[in-house]
Amino acid sequence: MSAVKEFGRALVQPLGAPAGALQTFIEVPFSLGERRLYPDGLIRCARGQRSWTALVEVKTGTNELQRDQLEAYLEIARSQGYDCVITISNEISPAAGVHPTTVDKRLLKKVALHHWSWSQVLHEAVMQKEHRGVADPDQAWILGELIRYLEHPRSGALELDDMGPGWVPLREAVTAGTLRASDKALPQVTARFDALLRFASLRLGRNLGTDVTPALSRRELSDPGLRAQALSSSLVSSGVLDGAIRIPGTVAPLTIEVDLRSGRITCAVEVEAPKEGRQTTRVNWLVRQLKSAPEDVRVEASSVRSRGPGAVALLRAVREDPSVLVEDPQRDLKAFRIARTSPMGSKRGRGRGSFIDSVLAAVEDFYGDVVQHLKAWSAAPPRLREPVEELPTHSALDSNALSSQDGAEVAVDGAGDLAAPGQTV
Repeated sequence: MSAVKEFGRALVQPLGAPAGALQTFIEVPFSLGERRLYPDGLIRCARGQRSWTALVEVKTGTNELQRDQLEAYLEIARSQGYDCVITISNEISPAAGVHPTTVDKRLLKKVALHHWSWSQVLHEAVMQKEHRGVADPDQAWILGELIRYLEHPRSGALELDDMGPGWVPLREAVTAGTLRASDKALPQVTARFDALLRFASLRLGRNLGTDVTPALSRRELSDPGLRAQALSSSLVSSGVLDGAIRIPGTVAPLTIEVDLRSGRITCAVEVEAPKEGRQTTRVNWLVRQLKSAPEDVRVEASSVRSRGPGAVALLRAVREDPSVLVEDPQRDLKAFRIARTSPMGSKRGRGRGSFIDSVLAAVEDFYGDVVQHLKAWSAAPPRLREPVEELPTHSALDSNALSSQDGAEVAVDGAGDLAAPGQTV
């Protein structure tokens, strides 16, 4: 972080650090009562009269953060006037701003507690080196070595590889219909599922070179407990876990629905239909964008002022006959929902037949086959009127006189004889 300034800045700026040079230290000794404590690291950043300091605690492999240890470091930071405590481990927060370890909230009044997963650190490193750029070539090489180290399986920086010990009993309870809201495994599994969505976002964003995030409402962001409560209710009532991720530049969030009863994963995205043209023309507009999508993709169409589900068909049928999505030609199509269903893995860990790998594969395949090819409809800009060409005129029509507009006439005198040219009759 101190050697590659762009990388260090990308990590600490969201935490409120000023834009100054970073100083980093390891195992700085502190006294807390009669105890001698050694946090893994200390980061200091100063600019002008402002100074920002953070203590750092690091865990690798399967080691988890300990509440007593974190509370002790929070007390040290408060006594020293430091700004925050940062933890780094393979635990993934279920939502932004939510720490995976619960601590005494009274200790957080003056000192903040932040968490980075190793996946997030790797994501920031790849984003900085491959997409944002590093000005100094030597610093870019150093950052590349960090990426190579973190990606090595023996580095201790692991990916999300376990749904927890409560996954298998909960999945069996859902299948048997015996799951209740009081089940002790319920909070653990819902938190792991949100962590999986966050991990899928980081992994997809690392491949795309953009910041992919879970799609949450404002209420869920301000109160993470609402999200956990909604997931628990859905799992108990219908056996479904759902969520969405937001990818910059796409037509809509990518939604993920996991049905534990049927063992199926459904990824979907909704696209607004064009607001002009015939109904089959609007369907063909969508089909042209899905020319490389698999035939088993499901397309649903909804119409304005209609209730209940609309027409639905597989993409192979829509390609052959676009009218299968038009139930009433008199009602304009409002939106299309494109979805694809795949089998769900059941194992709690990683590898073939695992739940985590099946969700990651479903999300990445659906994005590559469908979402990245979709563009929102936009009306054509109005065009200027073409200028009207003036018709050629004859010299006889140059005058505004009525006689000149009626054409040349022959004058006749009172006796009935033709008058000579220029002679008044």
